[in-house]
Amino acid sequence: MQIGPSAGAAQTGTAPAQSNANMASLRVFVFALFFIFGGITSLNDVIIPKLKDLFTLSYAQAMLVQSAFFAAYFIVSLPAAAIVRRAGYMRTAVAGLLTMTVGCLLFIPAAASGLFATFLAALFVLAAGITIVQVVANPLISMLGAPATASSRLTFAQAFNSLGTTVFPYVGAIVILGSLAQVDQATLDAAALAAYRAAESQVVVHTYMGLAIALAVVAVMVWLNRNKLAEHTNPEGSIWSAFDLLKQPRFAFGALCIFLYVGAEVAVGSIIVNYLMQHDVLGLGQEAAGKHVPLYWGGAMVGRFLGAYVLRVCSPGKVLAVAGGIAAVLLAVSATGTGAVSGWSLLAIGLVNSIMFPTIFTLASEGLGERAAEGSGLICMAIVGGAVVPLITGYAADVAGLRMSLAVPAVCYLLILVFGWYARKPLQRG
Repeated sequence: MQIGPSAGAAQTGTAPAQSNANMASLRVFVFALFFIFGGITSLNDVIIPKLKDLFTLSYAQAMLVQSAFFAAYFIVSLPAAAIVRRAGYMRTAVAGLLTMTVGCLLFIPAAASGLFATFLAALFVLAAGITIVQVVANPLISMLGAPATASSRLTFAQAFNSLGTTVFPYVGAIVILGSLAQVDQATLDAAALAAYRAAESQVVVHTYMGLAIALAVVAVMVWLNRNKLAEHTNPEGSIWSAFDLLKQPRFAFGALCIFLYVGAEVAVGSIIVNYLMQHDVLGLGQEAAGKHVPLYWGGAMVGRFLGAYVLRVCSPGKVLAVAGGIAAVLLAVSATGTGAVSGWSLLAIGLVNSIMFPTIFTLASEGLGERAAEGSGLICMAIVGGAVVPLITGYAADVAGLRMSLAVPAVCYLLILVFGWYARKPLQRG
């Protein structure tokens, strides 16, 4: 899935001078961070159908995976910004990576327990670490080079994020979904069911144990290079003053649209596997459907390069409005169509998603000046939409069916269309 400028950990004051060699090596680490947290986040789209089948969950219950994951953004973002203020970027990045490692390792006791709730707890801890890393990554990449080229560096870094969201689901579909045993759980007694769940959970455990090892290695490498970044810490000041920015209509509307966008993007990504498995869509098996998830996220990677040019020659607000409208139309086509048209219309939404987060962020933050970092913190909190909208979509799927549930993200995209048109002109602040 793709995330833009993040929480209010932006550097205060002027950045100390960095050597070219140090900046080059640190950029490699930051690119790796984007790849890792993008990939692990999108792996949820593969975990959801696995746990749904394993624990015989309803769609709404399965969407609790996203709720547990994205709730961390709301809870952890501002505290993470405070950690950066006191400890600096590199040490905070290590703390985030280690928290992610702990989250991955918690899948071991989760599998042993055979309880869905313990998987949700592990995912929350994992997401808390991702939130901390994300709070660090965007402002850090902006520091590592000339201010005039900060946008191109951030765009390039986000390409690694999209690469992660494209690669991880494909591999995850093979490793996690490909091994799914064909067992009728209704025929199992309580003891046999517990044993079945524990055995099938092991494939998830092995996947996340591998990720834990990789994260620990990266954490050690970042720690060994922590002194390459010359930075000032600033333990003073309250992080709660950022909420005053919600009194500004354009910023408040933009923050709401971040909530809606992330929620819609995650909701669509979360139902792709089950949607493509329907007999009147593509009728695919679970593993084959899972292998289509990277096309959704890969579309965002392609769209980012195309959108970067379009946004240079067209009004960002108008481009955002058009993208929101196209997304809503694609959802309508998918909900009312059948066969390949229905399936590929849903997958194509990834392409128009590509420009939404950075464009909404830029339009909402326009004119904030010295308060841009505080605004960034609130926008990161708004990513909690990824916890709320998918859950509503899941309830809608249980009540009205998977096709009708597409109305939920469609409404989100229509409101994004309205914001794009509302913010199409440069903001004049007094």
